[in-house]
Amino acid sequence: MSDETSPRSSSPTATPTSIAPLAARERLMAEPELGAGNFLDHAIAVNPHRAVPFAYSHHLDHRGAVVLRGHSLLDLAALRDRYAAWYHANGVRPGEPVAVVIAEGLEPLLHFFALTALGAIPALVNDAMRHDVMVRYLNHVGVVGVVADDTTRLAAAYRQDPQRRPRFIALAAEIQAFDADAADGLPAEYPYRHAPEDVVALIHSSGTTGTPKSTVLAHRQFWDGKQPRMVRFPAEPADRLMSLMPHTHAGGLSYFLTATLLGLPTVVMADWRRAVVEPVMEAFQPTMVASFPRTFVELATGELPVKGAAKVHSWFNTGDSAHYGHIRRLVQLGERPAGLIRPWLLPQEKAEQPAMPGSQFVDGLGSSEMGMALFGQVTSPESARNDRCVGKPLEVVRRAAVLDQDGAELPDGTVGLLAIDSPSRTPGYWNNARLTESFELAGYWLTGDVARRDAEGRFYHLDRTVDVIDTVAGPVYSLPIEEVLLADCAELVRDCSVVGVPGGAGEGQRPVAVVQLQQAAESAGAEEVLEAANKALAGAGLAGLAAVRIARTAAEFPLGPTGKVLKRELRTRLATLFTGQ
Repeated sequence: MSDETSPRSSSPTATPTSIAPLAARERLMAEPELGAGNFLDHAIAVNPHRAVPFAYSHHLDHRGAVVLRGHSLLDLAALRDRYAAWYHANGVRPGEPVAVVIAEGLEPLLHFFALTALGAIPALVNDAMRHDVMVRYLNHVGVVGVVADDTTRLAAAYRQDPQRRPRFIALAAEIQAFDADAADGLPAEYPYRHAPEDVVALIHSSGTTGTPKSTVLAHRQFWDGKQPRMVRFPAEPADRLMSLMPHTHAGGLSYFLTATLLGLPTVVMADWRRAVVEPVMEAFQPTMVASFPRTFVELATGELPVKGAAKVHSWFNTGDSAHYGHIRRLVQLGERPAGLIRPWLLPQEKAEQPAMPGSQFVDGLGSSEMGMALFGQVTSPESARNDRCVGKPLEVVRRAAVLDQDGAELPDGTVGLLAIDSPSRTPGYWNNARLTESFELAGYWLTGDVARRDAEGRFYHLDRTVDVIDTVAGPVYSLPIEEVLLADCAELVRDCSVVGVPGGAGEGQRPVAVVQLQQAAESAGAEEVLEAANKALAGAGLAGLAAVRIARTAAEFPLGPTGKVLKRELRTRLATLFTGQ
């Protein structure tokens, strides 16, 4: 983010509180017009600390030291209005989708604010998406314009197909430098007043094969279910959040919505890799860290980030559920204040209680389509191991069930399709009613997961439906196998991904693990890992592996734009492993 769009610089611990008072947060919970399209304005209206910095970007100075730059609610609104004036001058009107292809961090959020304030629809695109896939996606959405950090390849692609070219393809730097008087360049009715069902963003899937799906986020729908966070989320007055989510994804947008309404000091990270994250952790000293599993894998591997995590009391994971092998290491870090462990204590009593060593890991199974994490499982250093448990549904979920293919609810203990009924679920997929209908069954939304429920109402996430391994002995689920490899073969396995590979004639699929080794075990061979893995799997009562492949380079363990392992690509690479064709 440029200096021109970073008006304040300060230390997060040296400023007055930015957190909204409890009474203000309670007002937000009951505000009927609040939603994802106007949450910045509602935060400004109720928070008396609106001029205090709360949102922090970061960069390195000439000595390589971390510099944190703070932005208040009023700062964000001023930047939003300047960007909105540029968009309005370039003809953007309510209901029109505009692609935002900007590197992660605070900058894409400013464009989200600007476009929604005009009633337009930001189509947030991860800039790591392949350009040929990106062009197909933008054509599918029908964007009227594109704003990007680098427009060279996009402009070249549209020269080959000028009839599909959007009205404008602009550099993000052009908008950052726009210095016209915003007040003179905005529409008469501004900010735009959203109806509950208005579309406020489009979020894409990974797009590793074919054109990515475009999930719709609606004004009220994307706020539904998050109201309880207004009184629960900042457990302590000194709380600070590090957001490692991709902020072009629904997860990152969801956490920033919450942080903005709370005025919660938050550093918005532009990079999720440990080499970048750990120095910022040490400078910011977060008490809470939110991420997809990708960064938690790195932080839990090798020497633990003791200094950066010294004050962490809670780790928040969403998207794919995390693995116990990584969770158990992270919860050794940090400290838990008395108010987190015993929230019923009076303030004076909390102050007198010593903090407990260790932290809690809140594992939330969610997706863009679910609108937020709809299941939650809390693990602390004292918790017993409970592989693949994602907990019980949150209160926003009207119904959650495990269904068969016909939509009938299955009894407890039986594996089937995970289905939810919640006002937080997406209205559907943009320009694809047929695809939307394929995820609806018997009044539920199918999450795309395979699960089971126990007699106490806890759900267990076993696999994605597309990743189930169809062996001749019956279905085998990849996630419980990965759980055992990461927890019980931790001396060898740093990370892994299990996929189904075709066997010989009449053999069905066979499970194969692609494994990244721990640094101390880099000399280990595939047979050694296979022997250790199958011994541990037999002890857990799970199907054994047919083979192990060691991924010794990053290219051999392919990740998508949001850091997920690309299992479909692994299946393609290994398709002839057993057939020899």
